[in-house]
Amino acid sequence: MTAQDSKLGDTDGKIFVGKGDEQAWLTLALANRHGLVTGATGTGKTVSLQVMAEGFARAGVPVFASDIKGDLSGISEAGEAKDFIVKRATEMGLTFQPDQFSTVFWDVFGEQGHPVRATVTEMGPLLLARMLDLNDVQEGVLNVAFRVADDNGLTLIDMKDLRALLDAIVPDSARKGADAEADPFTAIRKAAQGFGNVSKATVGTIQRQLLVLENQGGTKFFGEPALTLKDFMKTDRDGRGMVNILVADKLLQSPRLYATFLLWMLSELFEELPEAGDLPKPKLVFFFDEAHLLFNDAPKALMDKIEQVVRLIRSKGVGVYFVTQNPVDVPDRVLGQLGNRVQHALRAFTPRDQKAVAAAAQTFRPNPKLDTAKAITELGKGEALVSFLEGNGTPSMVERVMIRPPTARIGSITPEERKAIMDASPFKGKYDTAVDSESAYEILQKRIAGTAVTADSATGGSGGGILGQIGSIVGSIFGTNVKRGRLSAGQVIARDVTRSVTNQVIGGMAANIGKSVGGQLGGSIGRTLVRGALGGLLRR
Repeated sequence: MTAQDSKLGDTDGKIFVGKGDEQAWLTLALANRHGLVTGATGTGKTVSLQVMAEGFARAGVPVFASDIKGDLSGISEAGEAKDFIVKRATEMGLTFQPDQFSTVFWDVFGEQGHPVRATVTEMGPLLLARMLDLNDVQEGVLNVAFRVADDNGLTLIDMKDLRALLDAIVPDSARKGADAEADPFTAIRKAAQGFGNVSKATVGTIQRQLLVLENQGGTKFFGEPALTLKDFMKTDRDGRGMVNILVADKLLQSPRLYATFLLWMLSELFEELPEAGDLPKPKLVFFFDEAHLLFNDAPKALMDKIEQVVRLIRSKGVGVYFVTQNPVDVPDRVLGQLGNRVQHALRAFTPRDQKAVAAAAQTFRPNPKLDTAKAITELGKGEALVSFLEGNGTPSMVERVMIRPPTARIGSITPEERKAIMDASPFKGKYDTAVDSESAYEILQKRIAGTAVTADSATGGSGGGILGQIGSIVGSIFGTNVKRGRLSAGQVIARDVTRSVTNQVIGGMAANIGKSVGGQLGGSIGRTLVRGALGGLLRR
């Protein structure tokens, strides 16, 4: 970057975004007040996003952005001094200097980036219900399942864990008399019914929705090693922020999975990060493309949580920028929190379009020198109406500007270039191989086989750890450490006592064990007891 470029660039706490009658600057200290990038398809939203991402990265701010079409991947390679780029830079008083940025690619399907995984437990019932498109009754049963899992120390890591748990809480009317007493899931079924009616039909509907999610690729998303979100908040050896790109072209074919996944990431950041107050620059900037998918048909309870997270995550030092076609795609109560605005052209071919243009114009602070509604329909490619927050936190008057050219490549990269970047990634090998830890599925299968977790140590297995040893000791005293069969009345009573004691131990010790036991499973168990704003786990 030349001295002149640096003067107009990102060295004085601001990012130079574009120039019209006035220069458009995005102040880093106010960048965590969130923002909005809107415009019709093909008007330059991706380039504006890239310009801002480059500015944040230069300033040492890590960036996360979803890449719908693959165009954003070019930020990883040096730009080319093409005639139109050099001309635009010269008109703005810049000397074009090619640049490139340290980039990490992520992919839920693990095909074009490092795999991204979360556990079912971490996702929580509220977001999972949204992902599965459940109604209120079905969501209630899902909440019961999570509560039973928490109370019984059943860690839900992947889809088979959740399926096994749902099977375990279904009332089994076929078992009567002695068969009912020998049912390994009697205590779990009773616990589930204690929270309300859990019907076989409702659980069956949830199971079918899980199948739909599996067919959309959900099986690859749920599992371990789970993503550590702090891996997004890295800088390279030059002190620049790493640019994390979520490859989302295939993921967008499952819109609900895409939107819920990004919302989960946002809620995890909200829960994990400590309060930071007003910082000179954000800790992380999060670009959410196709943002309308987040709000489409969202129930009121979820909308309330989204609004809460967006409002409060600012104090954690995270800036959230929604990218969509029209401001009306974003609900008013969220839109009111987005202080930094970039509006590209909208087309007004129909009465509905004309209303959308008028609504978009009204979201800006008026400029007496500019007819905002008229300008929105006249903007050329690469032009935008811009209003950023000023020093006192109020929006500046809207200005019509030409967006500066990116210094990195505009457009996608080749598969060979992507492979080279992934081979040199600092996270190579960390997430690439899935791990199937012992969790709810394995524990419940042992119960079916007549070797419950409380008896595992006595049968020579290593599962269950400290809790299994406690159950084994109690089981040995009362004679319940035997293969499942017809038990005497005393052994039935002893078995229930054993389970009760073990479950109480689990409830009382899980949080401490999660902090002290090494490995991902131990951490997951310790986190199951406290859920945050969107039903995920608080990792504090």
